[in-house]
Amino acid sequence: MLWYNSPAKMWEETLPLGNGRLGMTPDGGVWKENIVLNDITLWSGSKQDANNYEAYKSLPKIRQLILEGKNDEAQDLVNRDFVCKGPGSGGAQWGKYQMLGNLQLNFTYPGVKNPNTNPETYRRELDLNTAVAKATYRLNGVNYKKEYFCSFDSDVNMIRLTADQPGKLNLSITINRPEKSTVKVVGNELQMFGQLDNGTDGKGMRYFSRVNAKLTGGSIIADQNSLIIENATEVVIYVSAATDFKDPNFEKKTADILFTAKKKPFQLELSNHITKYAKLFKRVSIDLGEGNSTKLPTNLRLDNFYKNYGDDVALAPLFFQFGRYLSISSTRVGLLPPNLQGLWANQINTPWNGDYHLDVNVQMNHWAIEPANLSELNLPLSELVRSLQKPGERTAKAYYNADGWIAHVITNVWGFTEPGESASWGASNAGSGWLCNNLWEHYAFSQDLKYLKSIYPVLKGSAAFYKSALIKDPKSGWLVTSPSVSPENSFYLPNGRTASISMGPTIDNQIVRELFSNVITASKLLGIDAEFRAELQSRLKMLPPAGIISKDGRIQEWLEDYKETDPQHRHISHLYGLYPAALITPYSTPALAEAAKKTLEVRGDDGPSWSIAYKQLFWARLQDGNRAFKLLREILKPTLRTDINYGAGGGVYPNMLSAGPPFQIDGNFGASAAIVEMLLQSHDGFIDLLPAIPDAWKKYGMIKGLKARGNFTVDINWKDGKVTKYRVYSSNPKMVKVRLNGKIINVMATKA
Repeated sequence: MLWYNSPAKMWEETLPLGNGRLGMTPDGGVWKENIVLNDITLWSGSKQDANNYEAYKSLPKIRQLILEGKNDEAQDLVNRDFVCKGPGSGGAQWGKYQMLGNLQLNFTYPGVKNPNTNPETYRRELDLNTAVAKATYRLNGVNYKKEYFCSFDSDVNMIRLTADQPGKLNLSITINRPEKSTVKVVGNELQMFGQLDNGTDGKGMRYFSRVNAKLTGGSIIADQNSLIIENATEVVIYVSAATDFKDPNFEKKTADILFTAKKKPFQLELSNHITKYAKLFKRVSIDLGEGNSTKLPTNLRLDNFYKNYGDDVALAPLFFQFGRYLSISSTRVGLLPPNLQGLWANQINTPWNGDYHLDVNVQMNHWAIEPANLSELNLPLSELVRSLQKPGERTAKAYYNADGWIAHVITNVWGFTEPGESASWGASNAGSGWLCNNLWEHYAFSQDLKYLKSIYPVLKGSAAFYKSALIKDPKSGWLVTSPSVSPENSFYLPNGRTASISMGPTIDNQIVRELFSNVITASKLLGIDAEFRAELQSRLKMLPPAGIISKDGRIQEWLEDYKETDPQHRHISHLYGLYPAALITPYSTPALAEAAKKTLEVRGDDGPSWSIAYKQLFWARLQDGNRAFKLLREILKPTLRTDINYGAGGGVYPNMLSAGPPFQIDGNFGASAAIVEMLLQSHDGFIDLLPAIPDAWKKYGMIKGLKARGNFTVDINWKDGKVTKYRVYSSNPKMVKVRLNGKIINVMATKA
């Protein structure tokens, strides 16, 4: 439960609700309430072809300059010839994920003249077990209650207002949007509709929303642009909305959904909603003991947790389950994966367009999904990646004259795969390979061969790109990418100038190694592509190692041991092999694991929240539970900052959404994944129980329903840091290695 004793004063204090398609964030206001509405599919922009089809002609010169150590000159050439055409992600055709609108409720209260009168009591809460938010308060002797949920049953947003004395509800309902909207009243229904800018002729995505109310007692009348309710005892407000994203019948859909929802009694709708949501949420339970701050409002718990160095042991389970709740609420099978803000945006111009960044962010959004037992929620990302194949093939030819497909560092719902508009960040070609890791993980956890067969062409196409685009480094003889960048980072050249463009940055080498290995494994499992498999096996021997240790004992970020321009840079891309990959582990590569520790020590523990979460994951993989816990405390530090931040900062808002700042949801998802990694790991050939448990959690604990690779489900109980009871079970029981209290044993999984 998240709870507060006052209404939200800023959007970052509101409570996020969603059913994977529709979302809303009510502020719980007593006199005036604003509820921001969202639809996961609402994007401006349109499909575009921003490929420079002459780019490949500059490739030999760019590569030659890099080989000669003239990376700065190569970067100038990349900026001239090897970026996307046009304004790229800064243009109207690129588009933005946008808010749907604002639903506003304005209340009057019988006998209360002063609109500044505070209620006698107030509580606002979000119950993660039910995905229902509530606000309750007492004013002038009357108890009022508001209940909000985005229904997993009838697929509408619902708000129920009740008073414990008859006829005490008086309010007006309006809906608006900052731009491109028309509002009108038809009968007793509020309608808002419009068409977003596509960046060409203005005729972009269309949307339609309907607001309706059902009353117990009282009356409802409609004026020009609002619904006015007087003397009611109960009001149920319905919001139905849709866009024409892959749905030409969207307008009729909103009417049909609304009609179905209104026919059901409220309690039946609520009960069905909770049942359907709980099928996902209830798969995992976690208990680390009773926190000493559980009776405090959540914002004060966050304050105390940071000040008292994490002595509220119940806060980490709450944050973990909040992350699972956000996944369930922000995506569903058949729709889109969560973007930079999940599905919650309160602006037309969302930060960084609210799009999909492919150099850590959208991947991090999905890292907790498999181990946290929400496997099917990975499928929308698989479908998004599948949609990048065709445009990615054009980009591969245009820039590299290469086979297969590539996506660079950013994409959107319109299939953008071109490099970004600046060499310093846009030339990364690790994006498509990194996405393939997420696709592979769904197979690794589920063991679903039918799924593997369906995504094999995507994996093969990505491997085919790297196979044909790699060049030989004459110094080492290794096959490497060129040109590329280590995401968003730069280095000093011997001439004192700085550059980002290089060949064979470590992340690329690790991604290509992992991808080739996974495609080889997949082709064997599926019994296909023996010739292609042999080619990959041959090239695998010619790739750089998973990591090169520099003279100061760290893992090098680039093929050359360049001096970084920012040693505390937010990206730690050269540790991709440690996480999400399994190329660096304390057991199989102890020297590289030690070098990874030194890398992290220099990087430091601060940054935007997603960066803090990534460091928490790294330390968990290095099995340092106390350091991972220190990072968890760092991500849970309270903040109200909403500026755009690239350096130190991070933290969470009072509503526990993670801050870059501004709000970016990847920090929530990354921290949830890291909490799992502290308690269970399965990437190194065995299931590891409590591999990185911090001292703060050792006294007592229980977790049920976590998933391990190989399609195993795991329950663990412990006391004083030692496992006292565990269960490994599967729908297909088989032997599995388990590391139990420091010793690896063979265990026969039981039948699920």
